[in-house]
Amino acid sequence: MQRKIVLIVSLVAGLIAALLTRAYLTVKENEILAEKKRLVDRFGTIEVLAFSHDVPSGTVLTKSDIGKMTMPGRGLSGQALTMENLDDVIGRKTVTGHKAGEVLFWYDIEGGDPSVRGLSADVKRQMRAISINVNGSASVSGMIKPNDHVDVIGTFNFPDDEGKIKRGDPVTCTILQNVLVLATGKDTSKSQTRELGMRTSGGYSTVTLEVTPREAEMLAFAEQIKGRLILTLRNRNDTSSEKELPQVDYMKIRQEMEELNQKRQLRLGGR
Repeated sequence: MQRKIVLIVSLVAGLIAALLTRAYLTVKENEILAEKKRLVDRFGTIEVLAFSHDVPSGTVLTKSDIGKMTMPGRGLSGQALTMENLDDVIGRKTVTGHKAGEVLFWYDIEGGDPSVRGLSADVKRQMRAISINVNGSASVSGMIKPNDHVDVIGTFNFPDDEGKIKRGDPVTCTILQNVLVLATGKDTSKSQTRELGMRTSGGYSTVTLEVTPREAEMLAFAEQIKGRLILTLRNRNDTSSEKELPQVDYMKIRQEMEELNQKRQLRLGGR
């Protein structure tokens, strides 16, 4: 009889413990739901990409690896990947392993966000990017911007027939015409777009140009022989090219100064 009483008491105690545990879990679950609702009401929700199952490091992602979840926007908006990014991650590798249900971020993907890749992504095939030193006046008072087109003019002291450089007899000539500007300082067209034009293009000391390998050699040599390079800004719709531009020295200016001014006046008068 006593054994039955002990058994009944144990069962009742166990039942009470189970009911108390369930009540406690229900309270905590309600608290979590209430907190989730509060976050949703305050920050809204977003649909984010998440791993649909466990994936190891180095997995080449397919659509079956990725699902979507609705989450509070706090801390995820602008950070987690959304359905708009789905095509950008398919076929790319994961950096580390992940568990099912984990939210997908750009740092989880090898190579990261394609919209913030380096300058190399902007350089056309068979072309090169090269930076030249400029000051304010050499870059149209710092008003040259990425995606502008410029001509490159150089002033040099050329050697004579004996190979000696005459410092007092410089020559100026146009080296390249209609060259694309990839960057001014560290600003590219993409970086300026991301910052919504808040940053101006002034204040830089280098300009990065897109040139052919041979043109890159010419510019590198021009700077090495202490030549001064100046950029002239072109109209964005002007793709013309001047033929047989002469080298200019002091004598050339004296000979053609009057003729050039007359031509300028005639051109202005014809507007």
